[in-house]
Amino acid sequence: MATQSLYRRYRPRRFDELKGQDHVVRALRNAVINNREGQAYLFSGPRGTGKTSTARILAKVLNCEKLKDGEPCGKCNSCVSIDVGSSYDVLELDAASNNGVDNMRDLIERAALGNPGRHRVFILDEVHMLSKPAEAALLKTLEEPPEHVVFVLATTDPQKVSETIRSRTQHLQFHLLPMQELKDHVNWVVADAKLVISPEAIDRVVQLGGGSVRDTLSALELAVASGGELEVQISLDEFIEAFIDHDPGRALAAVGASVQFGADPRALTEDIIRHLRDLFLSLMAPELVQLPEQRAEIVNDQARRMGASSVVRAIEVLGEVLIEIRHAPDARLLLEVSLVKLTRQNSSTDVSALMARIEKLESGVIANRDPTGPITRPVIVDPDTGRAKIGSRATPLVTTPVVATPSAVAPSAAVSGDKAADKNAKSESTSNVAASTSGVLDDDEIKRRWPEVVSAQKPMVRALFSAVNLVDCKQGLITLSAPSEIHITKSSEHLEALMSSLKTIAGKQVQISFVVGEAKRNRNSKQSSSEFSNEEIEEPIDLAETTKVQKGTHSRPIDDLAKAFPGSQIIDDKK
Repeated sequence: MATQSLYRRYRPRRFDELKGQDHVVRALRNAVINNREGQAYLFSGPRGTGKTSTARILAKVLNCEKLKDGEPCGKCNSCVSIDVGSSYDVLELDAASNNGVDNMRDLIERAALGNPGRHRVFILDEVHMLSKPAEAALLKTLEEPPEHVVFVLATTDPQKVSETIRSRTQHLQFHLLPMQELKDHVNWVVADAKLVISPEAIDRVVQLGGGSVRDTLSALELAVASGGELEVQISLDEFIEAFIDHDPGRALAAVGASVQFGADPRALTEDIIRHLRDLFLSLMAPELVQLPEQRAEIVNDQARRMGASSVVRAIEVLGEVLIEIRHAPDARLLLEVSLVKLTRQNSSTDVSALMARIEKLESGVIANRDPTGPITRPVIVDPDTGRAKIGSRATPLVTTPVVATPSAVAPSAAVSGDKAADKNAKSESTSNVAASTSGVLDDDEIKRRWPEVVSAQKPMVRALFSAVNLVDCKQGLITLSAPSEIHITKSSEHLEALMSSLKTIAGKQVQISFVVGEAKRNRNSKQSSSEFSNEEIEEPIDLAETTKVQKGTHSRPIDDLAKAFPGSQIIDDKK
């Protein structure tokens, strides 16, 4: 006689024995205590999380003769018969193999019959496998079942269950167990069953279980049968790290090690795609990732480092390989070639590979840039006028102070023969050079660079401050003349960006004050010519140089027009 497997031996038989599903236990226990049992339930979640076991516990609770605090006694005839599978009150049906309309008609006929207990519970496993006609046949009975009938539908893929069925049930979702809780359960099973296994093997068993209690106990049973140790197999993380590092050698070594442990290339490809799907969901919809919390964090980190486009491309390439691998003479070779394509993107010219390379470059730029600092955009301007040059060579606006040369600081000293002027120019140049070298500009240099600062702003800021005049700059205080109070108010709203640019260029904090005045000076006013250094002054007209036009020497426009078109005739329509 075969030994009973661990996951059957330690299947939970009471609500308090169910691990990691406290929200489900609380809902069902309260419903039974308050006599508010539902007519149909839908249990969904990954495999090995206790859906069918919970359905059986619910059936025992609904028919237990000595119910206490929402828990079955486990000793009455009803509880014992349900545990051994001989109860007439419970009917389990595998919808994967009984998915036809005839099977549903047979189930409906049984629902109308009586039973020994208070309730008759129908458990339909993998209900998403039902055909459309079978679902339609089940709908009416599911919506209005007999008073003594309760339906429990279980599925690992609730999205495939039709909305009409889901709307007629109470949907309870089961979750994978956290690693620590699963490890505690394994240690309890090892102690209770008196198994011999090393602590390292227990950690490996928990990792292989992936949050599923049944898968974990199956791996534990294999480890015990192997003498308490598990061979270290290649993790799927090796393939993901090879994709991230673009290391084809690492990927090929992982394939070789997996095949050496007995892995089939096709099954290995399916496992890699399944793992890539977890990465994809971790980026797009983290709530759909069915992994333990610790494992989900690792997968999320891998997905972030690999990038969405690379994940999608890997799924597409391996999906195509999965189709071709059926007819390939060497399935392993086909898998290895596809892994080399995925790990050597520089040698691939398809659109997905190029998008992955661009995404990697963008992620590197974003990671290296200071997120709190401004994005530097070079503005091509003329340093003399402060306006952008079009169609000619221009000097880019730099954010670091420019070291002034003697010729740039004092151009008059270069052409003047006066020794005193030359000496003053040299001293002024030396002071400006020292100021620029230290990164702080003086007031005169700030005034000279003012047009550059204005032209480098956004269009709105540039338009506002182009309409004001720089009156003076003393000790870091710039005085601006604006045409009106309204203009000052509007300009003050955009001072922050302008002062930030001024601080970057001047190397120090600069203040700005406004006064009301004319935006453009009147050229006919009696001001000195030094105040119009940036404007063109019209020269006075000498009347002696004018010539008096003789009377009658000029022709009429109508006569000129007639000469331009010989042979034409001019008709006066006023006559």
